[in-house]
Amino acid sequence: MSTSSRGTMPLLDHLRELRGRVIKSALFIFLFAIVGWIYYGEIIATLSSPVCDLRAAQATDSAECGALYIAGVLGPLNLQLKVSFLTGVILSAPFWLYQLWAFIAPALSWKEKRNSVFFIVAATPFFALGATLAYIVLPLAIKVLFGFTPDALDNLIRFDDYLDFVLRLILIFGIAFELPVFLVSLNLIGVLSGRSILKPWRFAIFGITFFVAAFSPTADPLSMAALAVPLILLYYGAGGIALLVDKKRDRKRNRFADDEASGVDEVEAIDSPESI
Repeated sequence: MSTSSRGTMPLLDHLRELRGRVIKSALFIFLFAIVGWIYYGEIIATLSSPVCDLRAAQATDSAECGALYIAGVLGPLNLQLKVSFLTGVILSAPFWLYQLWAFIAPALSWKEKRNSVFFIVAATPFFALGATLAYIVLPLAIKVLFGFTPDALDNLIRFDDYLDFVLRLILIFGIAFELPVFLVSLNLIGVLSGRSILKPWRFAIFGITFFVAAFSPTADPLSMAALAVPLILLYYGAGGIALLVDKKRDRKRNRFADDEASGVDEVEAIDSPESI
C-alpha cells in the first residue's frame, strides 16, 4: 500500500488496515477461548470461590453449591461458551491491545513508532494489575452485595449471571488500567503534552467517575471506589511523567537551537568583510 513519508494512507487503505487488525484480534480471542474451553472446570471453580467451594462440592459428590444454580436445557452449554469467550477476551488482551495500537502506528513517523514501544511493553502488566485488583476486590464486593439480602429470604443466583458478572468485572478493571499507558504513550509520540493532560483535571475526574459508574458491572460503592481511586492516582501519575518528558524534550530542543545559533554565528564571522 502506498504511504507518504508520515505514513498517511487513503481512507480505503485505512479501512483495509482496520479490517486486518480486527481479524487478527478475533483470531487471538478465538485461540485463547479454546484454552478457556479446555480449562473450563478450573476457571469456574476458581471464580466461584467467593460464593461456594465448588472443588469441595465436586469432591464430596454434593448436588448443591450454595446459592448457585444453572437453569434450562441449554444452560450448561451456554455457560461454557460464555466463560470460554470472556476468558479468551481477557487472556488475549495484550494481543488485541497491540493490534489497536498498531492501527494507529502507520500514521506515526519512525521516531514516534520507536517511542510507542513503551505502549507495547507496559500494556500487558497494567492490564494484569487491573485484573488482579478486580479479583482481590471480588470477595469483598460479593459480601457487600449479599449483605442487602433480607434475613427471611434466600438469594439464589444463576451461575451464568454470576460468572458473567465476575468476568466483566475483571475485564473492565483491566481495560481501565490502560488509561495511564495510553496517556504516556500519546505524550511520547508528541500528541499530548503534560499540561494538556493535567489542565482539565476536573473533567478527567468526572469522566473517570462516570466511566466507573456506567461500565462497572456492580453498583456497590466499595468496588466502584476500588476502581475509581486507583484510576485517578494513575491519571495524575501519567500527567507527572508526561511533564518530566516534556521538560527533557524542551531542554533537548533548546540545546539544539543554541548549537544551531552558535554555528550560524561562526559562519558569519568567517564570511564578514572585515576578515577579508
